[in-house]
Order: sequence, then structure tokens, then C-alpha cells
Amino acid sequence: MTMPTDPGAWAAPGNANRLLEFLHGVGQMPESAVMDRARGCLLDALGCGLLGSRQPWGKMIQNDVLEESRQGCASILGRREKIGASQAALCNGTAMHGFELDDLLSAALIHPGAVIVPAALAVSEAIDADGLSLLRGIVAGYEATERISLALGTDPSSRGFHKTSVVGPVAGAIAAGVSMGLEFRKLQWAVGLACSCASGIKNFAAGGGAGMVKRLHAGRAAEAAVRAARLADRGFSAPSGALDGKFGLLEAFGGASARPDLLDARLGDRWALDDVWVKVYPICGWIQGVVQLLLEMRASCSLDPRDVERVTVATSSFAVKYNGSTEIVDTMDAQYSIPYCTAVALVGDPLDPDEYGGERIQDPWRRILASRVELKVDAEADAVYPKRFACHVVVVLKDGSRLEARTQDAHGTPGHPCSGQERVDKFSRLCELAGLGLDAASAVEGVRRLSAGSSVRDLMNHLQPAH
Repeated sequence: MTMPTDPGAWAAPGNANRLLEFLHGVGQMPESAVMDRARGCLLDALGCGLLGSRQPWGKMIQNDVLEESRQGCASILGRREKIGASQAALCNGTAMHGFELDDLLSAALIHPGAVIVPAALAVSEAIDADGLSLLRGIVAGYEATERISLALGTDPSSRGFHKTSVVGPVAGAIAAGVSMGLEFRKLQWAVGLACSCASGIKNFAAGGGAGMVKRLHAGRAAEAAVRAARLADRGFSAPSGALDGKFGLLEAFGGASARPDLLDARLGDRWALDDVWVKVYPICGWIQGVVQLLLEMRASCSLDPRDVERVTVATSSFAVKYNGSTEIVDTMDAQYSIPYCTAVALVGDPLDPDEYGGERIQDPWRRILASRVELKVDAEADAVYPKRFACHVVVVLKDGSRLEARTQDAHGTPGHPCSGQERVDKFSRLCELAGLGLDAASAVEGVRRLSAGSSVRDLMNHLQPAH
């Protein structure tokens, strides 16, 4: 039998091909309500990126890239220099994932914005695309992120793969390709190339000061996505079955848990952008509801932390297993610890990024409070996980009285979403915290005005630091 010499000549498996055809069609989508949701995700990611760009890990990756490239036409958040598109995606993806504030698709267990937005943004700025092309890429990228992640099943996560960096290169390549207006065959090649860039392990969750590498996962995924889309545009071919074919992404990573049918199930009935969780606090998503309930207790009952005898947090078995550490060495440890975040909610301001680093994580009083936190598995929380992140918090005071509350939907989740104004407020707050002298109102207006008649480069001009 004669083997085809062109990898693209292999027949694409059905589910992936139907999904890709649908997402390619997003490139012709007219202005609609889903574009407004894309604008909201773009604004949220930009705010996260501005704050993350000023963190030590954000600056390290920027400085490393700038040493290699002094010419380009894509922007780094927090800097005035221009660099190449893939390098900009690396820097901005690392920054957007840089402080646990970037959005989530909860059922898919994945962070979309920190990969999709920097990938689509970098190529759009590099080719001077219009705003509508950028928004189309974001819509397609979020859709691809959720569907590919769900199709992989739960096995990759349980075996230690970080889904954001496994799915990210592929979904990001689709976002970049749609923003660039790639023809369908080249979009197939971009996906095929990106599938071979999937990677990322969750060893960072082991604690002990190893958390910085997690920030890089989104940046590397966005970088690979841009590289794949640009190489495909140049004619670099790849197998069209790399997503759901033999030895493809789903088989290699998903194994027995893979569900290829979820790639194209009920396409167009609803959008992944409807499932976005906008994070309120710079901590792990599993802990958002716990902090929210404790703050409500503080506000309504004048709760004095000195009166606290014990705090019981009942939540999913996953969170109990992986988020119970009291050994806080670095920022990531603090942001992923239910006991530590409980202490912050009782004595500090969980919105303040400084609560999760420096001397505060070594504060003796916080350590005492954290030691009084008991974790339990809650059957109700387990039943709805991971689509919802339920928790039940009980505070027992020294006089024997009890305060308790329960939630299934932390604020910011699809079940209890943030308003448009809250997204604007979050962006403005992060803009101020970044200390770059930006006019937040102008940047918000630049996002709002994205359309077929606007330039992405004009938007990025609003994000140029004053110094």
C-alpha cells in the first residue's frame, strides 16, 4: 500500500473535524451577544496580566525574552518594548496566569483566558488585525478549550497532568488561527502541530516553594499556540488526526476516560463563554466559596478572630486531599491552602495580593488560626464537583456558639456571576495595583469599542505603561 507523503492527506476523524469546521466558521461570525462575553473575558485577562507582569516571575520571563529579541511588533504587558508574537504570548500568558486571578471553566477543570487571550492578542497585533477578528478568535478558543478538555476526561488530571498546559497549545492555536483568518487546511495543520506541544505536570502542587513553574504553564502554551499557527500559515503541515486519531491527543493523554463524542456534541446550542468563572480572590478556585462565607460572617456577626475555637470546612474530597497544607513556604502554597486562606479571611483582606507573600505568610497569629482549621469531605460537594464547588463552613467560638453557612456557587461562578460593572471594577483595581500609570477608563473603553472598524494595535496603545 502506498503511504501518503502529505500528513494532511490522512482523513480527519469525524468528531474533531466537525468541531474544527464549526470553529473555523466562527471566523465569519457577525457581531452578536457572544462577542460581549468575549470582551468581558478579554478585559479580565488583561487586568490579571497587568498585575502578573509586575510579579517576580513575570519580570523574569520578560527579561529573558528581551535578551533574545529586540525587534518585533507585539506588546508585552507592563513594558514599552515590542517583541515577536510568540514571545509576547509567552510573556503575557505567564503574566495572566501569574496570580491565581485568571478565569476558569469549572466543569472542564481548566484556565482558558491565560492561554487564549495572549495567543489571539499577539497574532492580532502582529498582523494589525481588526477588533472583530480578535473577538472571533477568543470565542473559538474558549469553545475549543472547554470541548477538548471535557473530551479528555478526568484521567489526565488524576495522573498529574496540568490540563491548562495540555489543552492550551491546541485551543490557543485555534484562537490564533481564527484571528489570523487561516484557511481551513492550515487551521488543521496548526492543530496538528500544537497537539505535539501538549505538556505540563502538576508537581508544583506538592508545595515547598515549587509554585513559580505553574505560572509558566500558560505562557508556554500560548507561545506554542502562536508558533503553531504561524508555521501552519507558512505551509508547515501536520497530521489532521492529531487530536482524536490513533496516538492522538485524546488517546495519549485521556486513555480510557477520553470522550471524543464531546468534541462536537450539540455544537452551537450554547457557548463555552457562558460557563466562564471570573475569580474574585487571588486564590485557588476551590477556596473562593470558603473565603466568601467567612467574610460574610465577619460582616454580619462582627466576628472577632480571637474568639475562634475551631473552623470546620466541609468540601469536595479533591479539595480536602490537595488543599489542606499548613506548610506555607511561598505564594503558591498560600494561595492553594484552605487553612491559610481561612486565616486571611478572618484577620485580613483576601483581595489584597500582599496577603499571600512576604512576611504575612510567616505571621504567627495566622499560623495559629490555620492550625484550628479542620477539613472534612462533604457528600453534597462531592456530588456536584467539578461542575460546582460547594462548601459548608462552621465556625465554633470559645463560648460554644456556632456560626455556619453553605454555598454551592461562589460569587463569580456561572451560578452566581459577576456583573459587567464588577468586571470593570476588578480590571481598574488590578490596573492600579500594577502601578504602571495606565488610564484604566481608556483601556476599558478600548475593549468596549473593539469591532470590525477598530485596530487591536489601538487597544494595546492604551496599555502602554507611562514609564
